Amino acid sequence: MNYRPLTALVVICLCACSSTRVAVEARAVAATLTDNPDRYIVAGVDNDAPSDAGHAGSSPRGYDGLAAYGPTPHAQQMLRGLEREYGMREITAWPIAPLHMHCAVLEIPPGADRVAMLAALTQDRRVRIAQPLQTFVTQTSVYDDPYVALQRGFQKIDVADAHPWSRGEGVRVAIIDTGVDDLHPDLRGAIVEVANFVDADVGQFRRDRHGTELAGIIAAVANNGEGIVGIAPGARLSIFKACWQLRDDADSARCNSYTLARALTAAIDSRAQVVNLSLAGPADPLLRQLIQEGLRRGILFIGAAPPETTKPEDVLLQFGGVIEVAGDGILGGPGAPLRAPGREILTLLPGGRYDFASGTSLATAHVTGIVALLLAKNSKLTGTAVYQLLRDTSVHVDAGDDDSVDACGAVTALIGHGLCHDGTPGGRVAMH
Repeated sequence: MNYRPLTALVVICLCACSSTRVAVEARAVAATLTDNPDRYIVAGVDNDAPSDAGHAGSSPRGYDGLAAYGPTPHAQQMLRGLEREYGMREITAWPIAPLHMHCAVLEIPPGADRVAMLAALTQDRRVRIAQPLQTFVTQTSVYDDPYVALQRGFQKIDVADAHPWSRGEGVRVAIIDTGVDDLHPDLRGAIVEVANFVDADVGQFRRDRHGTELAGIIAAVANNGEGIVGIAPGARLSIFKACWQLRDDADSARCNSYTLARALTAAIDSRAQVVNLSLAGPADPLLRQLIQEGLRRGILFIGAAPPETTKPEDVLLQFGGVIEVAGDGILGGPGAPLRAPGREILTLLPGGRYDFASGTSLATAHVTGIVALLLAKNSKLTGTAVYQLLRDTSVHVDAGDDDSVDACGAVTALIGHGLCHDGTPGGRVAMH
C-alpha cells in the first residue's frame, strides 16, 4: 500500500487579494488514516530536550518557536525499537513541546488485535501513552430536514448592549475545526494566523463551511457595511484546521487524535486565551493531557456538550476546567452545561455568502464570543469564574424552559455598571 508522505512541511502564502497574508502550515493526512482509522494507534515516549532547546511559548513570534523543539535521538531510538518489537510501521511522528513527548501514528501489523497490542504497549516502560487513533465529529444540527432551519428565528443574547463596554479587543481566540473562508469580506482583518494539519489544499480550506460559520458568529467585522456583526468583533482569530469536511455542501466533518493533537499544540504555542472546540468524540488520553496543559497555562476551553445519553467517561471534553455548552432546546449530557442560541443562527458561508445554520457547535461559538468580551475586560479570569458568571447572569430568552447566556448581563456584572436591554443595572458578581 502506498502512503503519501506526512512529514513534509508545506508553507503556502495566501494570495495577495487577502487583506492579511497568512502562512498556512500543512501536513497531509494520508487518506488511509481517515478511511481506515482502526488500523492505527498513537504512541508517545519521553522526549527530554537539551537545556538550551526552545519551548512552547518561549518566543513572541508564537508558532514559529516550535522549530527549535525536535525529537531527541533517544526518543527516536525508542520508537524504532517499539516498531521492531511489535511489528508496527510509523506513518508520521511529531514532537509535542508542551508535554515533553515525542508521538507517532503507527500502523499495526495485518491481522493484529489492536486492543491486545494497546494493552501490551501500556505495560511497556518505554511508553508514556498508547491509545487508538480516534475519530471526532463536529457538532452540527441533529436534523436533516431541508427546511428545518426556517422554523425558528435568530435569537439575540443582547450583544449590542454589551458592545459599548467590550468588543473583545485584542483577545486571541483559537478555533480548532475545519478551515475558514479567510477571504470573506466579513472576516477581513479578523484572522491573524492559519495552520492546516489536514492537507495542503488552500482552495478546500476556504470552501469549508463549519469553521466559517463559527468564525462569523465569534468575530464577524462590525460597521463595515457587510452582512452581520460578530459577538466579539475586536477579537483576533487563529484558525487551526484539524477536521476535514465530508462534502463541500455539508457542515459535517471528521477529525482524529493526530490532527487534534497538532492543533492543540499550536493553540498552546500561539498563546491563545480561549479555544473553541465545537466537536464531540470519545475520551482521549493524549488530547486530555494537552487540554490540561493548556488549562494549567491559563487558557480557557469552550466545548460542545455531548448528547444527554452519553456517559461522562466516554466524552473528550467532560472534565474539570472545560466550559461545556448546549444549544437551546437541545438536551445536554451529565452536568450543568451553559445554554446558548443554537437554532436558526444567521452566520457566514464560504464564498462571501450568508445563511442560517443550527447545531450545538453554533451555541458553543456564542459562548466563546462572550468569553472574549469578558477577557478583554479582565484577562486573568479563570474558567471557574467565567462559568459561574455566565451561569449567574443567564436569562430566559423565550417562552421555553431553557435559560440562555446573556452577553450584556455578563459584561456589566463583571465591570459593575451599565444597563442592559431590560433596563436592569449591571451588578457586581463574586468571582471564584
